[in-house]
Amino acid sequence: NANYWMILPVALMSIVSHIARSMRWQLLMEPMGYKTKLSNVFSVTMIGYLANAAIPRLGELLKCTILAKYEKLKIEKLVGTIIVERGFDMICYLLFIGLTVLIQIGKVSSFVESKFTQLKSSNDMFFWLKLILILITIYLFVKLVKLSFKKYPENKFIQKTKGFIDGLLEGLNSIKQLKKRKQFIALTLLIWAMYLGQIYIGFMGMKGTSMLDITAACSVLTLATLSMIVTPGGIGSFPIFVMQTLLIYGIPATMGKAFGWMMWGVSTGIMIIVGLTCLALIPYLNKSKTVHINS
Repeated sequence: NANYWMILPVALMSIVSHIARSMRWQLLMEPMGYKTKLSNVFSVTMIGYLANAAIPRLGELLKCTILAKYEKLKIEKLVGTIIVERGFDMICYLLFIGLTVLIQIGKVSSFVESKFTQLKSSNDMFFWLKLILILITIYLFVKLVKLSFKKYPENKFIQKTKGFIDGLLEGLNSIKQLKKRKQFIALTLLIWAMYLGQIYIGFMGMKGTSMLDITAACSVLTLATLSMIVTPGGIGSFPIFVMQTLLIYGIPATMGKAFGWMMWGVSTGIMIIVGLTCLALIPYLNKSKTVHINS
């Protein structure tokens, strides 16, 4: 019973958010002297999303590899910019959670808190023990790497590893050297505005959710984003998280789950269709460059 015409603006907003993300990634590459084509950056971004749906985090490595191939860049530097981008996204997400709780403190604060608690083990002691063991392992690994670099500086593997780490650090340092900071922030705001707009417009696509306002969209976006963290691409968890969020606003479980599946279906459909299209077209977009290089 959904109004599927409302899917068109939702799909458009989804594509705009991906384009804005690609433009923001371009800005992170500029301090390293990289001038990349937006068509290539957008294509590998969508290919990355497609790969992540199959194997979590494969997309991050794959899009760096493909972009490095077509733009003649260093993979390790691109990986550094990806880490910066993901870290910045997490900060934005935490700020958005704070804003959502602030504007609806009576409704969603305890719910958001309970969902974050579910990310931990049911045994708090076991959770903290795992965290401590991870930190100790990272510390020992770093110490071992430093010792190896110092003891075997001429080793070829050590030299390659050191080169990779140096490139990674240069990529991480790109945020400090960023010149177009206002543009970077504007693109970030555009990305989150498109995410929020998709849900708000999506509400209008179903009679059972059409009365919900922008504050409800903030709550849904908060929990929907969390579902994308919990499971790759939000598979299975996205509709459940959306349903449980909408229960707070008096939306029946069946309607909430239907809305969740509709929104997940649109975003996933865009990812698959555009991702496969970009995967097929990117060799042709760079065909003239390849011919020029070979000649």
